[in-house]
Amino acid sequence: MSSALFVALVLPLLAGVHYYVWLRTVRDTTSPGSWWRRAGTALIVLLALLLVAAPPGERALPAPLATAVGWPGFTWMAGIFYLTLALLVGEAFRPFLLRARQRRPAGDTEQGGPRTASVTGGEHASRPDSPVRASAGQHGTSRRMFVSRAVALAAGTATTAAVGYGAYTALGPPRIKHITVPLARLGPEAHGFRIALISDIHLNVLVGRSRTRQLVDLLNGTEPDLVALVGDLVEDADVADQGRAAEPLADLRAPHGAYYVTGNHEFYSGAEQWVRFVSGLGLRTLRNERVALPGFDLAGVEDASGAEHDDGPDYEAALGGRDRDRAVVLLAHQPAQVTEAARYGVDLQLSGHTHGGQLWPFTHLTALANPDVAGLSRHGDTLLYVTRGTGFWGPPVRLGADPDITVVELASPRA
Repeated sequence: MSSALFVALVLPLLAGVHYYVWLRTVRDTTSPGSWWRRAGTALIVLLALLLVAAPPGERALPAPLATAVGWPGFTWMAGIFYLTLALLVGEAFRPFLLRARQRRPAGDTEQGGPRTASVTGGEHASRPDSPVRASAGQHGTSRRMFVSRAVALAAGTATTAAVGYGAYTALGPPRIKHITVPLARLGPEAHGFRIALISDIHLNVLVGRSRTRQLVDLLNGTEPDLVALVGDLVEDADVADQGRAAEPLADLRAPHGAYYVTGNHEFYSGAEQWVRFVSGLGLRTLRNERVALPGFDLAGVEDASGAEHDDGPDYEAALGGRDRDRAVVLLAHQPAQVTEAARYGVDLQLSGHTHGGQLWPFTHLTALANPDVAGLSRHGDTLLYVTRGTGFWGPPVRLGADPDITVVELASPRA
């Protein structure tokens, strides 16, 4: 996104959302001039500044400072999103809570004392400075503040629970999933061939070398025949910044090796530098090409975003002129690339990119832009499997979209 577009569209939206959150969680729950109001206002402003600073800070700030800004800034992205949703839900309950607080026994006043003629009518009740009117106004303010505090507390508690659980999920080890995929043209010698599929590691200022080491150990533990990394190894970073974090990939172990294709974030970062670096770690990058393996062909194409850099997918180079009696498995970062894959008679496409939506309700909305968000689906004669990936973009939070590594076991009807 260009800087001008960000300033023109995103900043006003963020300012409006933060103002709404301040109204409901600070102004409506505290007294004017109180220490709590000043502290709450300062906290909202600080979090807003950290949120805006975190994305550019990944590349512009020294690593320790980028990490210090990134943790609260990126986490607050999820925090303000869910807090805003929770407060909006609270708006529906606010009128009922206010009316409930106004109800009192028929024989009582707002203060709990007996009703008398002197306080329900007459000249004193009609005077603007009447104690009765003042008391009613004070209690009205008290009711509103009580309800505001109750709604803010409930919204804050729900948000903390959602973001906390989501961070635990995102930063914890991914699930190991197993799926068996029959391919009609698969040679009998490839029956039971196991591909360990991983995607969207997204190395960044929040996760680094230790995370890669954890993932490599998990991949090796599945004892695959081949490892496939289908893009977005990094999140908008140069090799100079995140190369060391990727180094444990050199320890991947599989009889038929480890293969890699680019994702959109590699092109945001400079794909050439990462292709060279990953090749130096022992992974083979499939750049619009294919290789013959026992019983099937393995092909890989560049990410679709590479077209903007004159380095996009070339399906003819990767899939044209092949033996149509052999099955072909295609590595392509984005599920949407299955449209071209189907045209070329691909048996199985393995993809990532979606993160499974990463954050509810985007777990459902992501389906609007992708032929599939996660799991196995059929598109014509082509099967598509989409992994939710192991990393995250932006907030270190996953809610409703657990990270995963998938072991895809190929099955031949001729075995």
